[in-house]
Amino acid sequence: MVTGVAYDKGEARVLMVGVDDKPGVVAEIFGELADENISVDMIIQSAPSDAPSSRVTNPGPESKTDVTFTVAKTDLLRTKAVMDKIAMSVGALGVRYDEDIVKVSIVGLGMRSHAGVAAKMFKILSTERINIQAISTSEIKVSCLVATKYAELAVRSLHDGFGLGAPPDPASR
Repeated sequence: MVTGVAYDKGEARVLMVGVDDKPGVVAEIFGELADENISVDMIIQSAPSDAPSSRVTNPGPESKTDVTFTVAKTDLLRTKAVMDKIAMSVGALGVRYDEDIVKVSIVGLGMRSHAGVAAKMFKILSTERINIQAISTSEIKVSCLVATKYAELAVRSLHDGFGLGAPPDPASR
């Protein structure tokens, strides 16, 4: 299923901590970024830290959540200016930035319909003691943010782990 491994060193991670968990907050965050023509890649919102896993709607008035996303490093200064303004508006406890990350992805058609592809990726990275900072998936790729110092090791390990350097199997012809 996996036909390639890709990486992108040109992204930075933005973590907005302790955002009020209520309708419209993420719309405000990403609406402001869009208004400034700042493109966002990965977006991850965690469940409220005080919410039981079974609660789906109507978080309490004190519920907080974290929102993580990536932007191009070239947009980071503009992003910081926007986020400083947004943080107060949405009741965030703070905003953290990390430029020392790389997005490593495995790509291939139909990966979502094949169980175990993501698990294998995570196992390969774990075996190399590479910590995953965030995960995003789509129909054609699984992406992980890892520390920049592990970029080459992650790519090489995933390439080898998914047999992408192996010669074609003659039986498959």
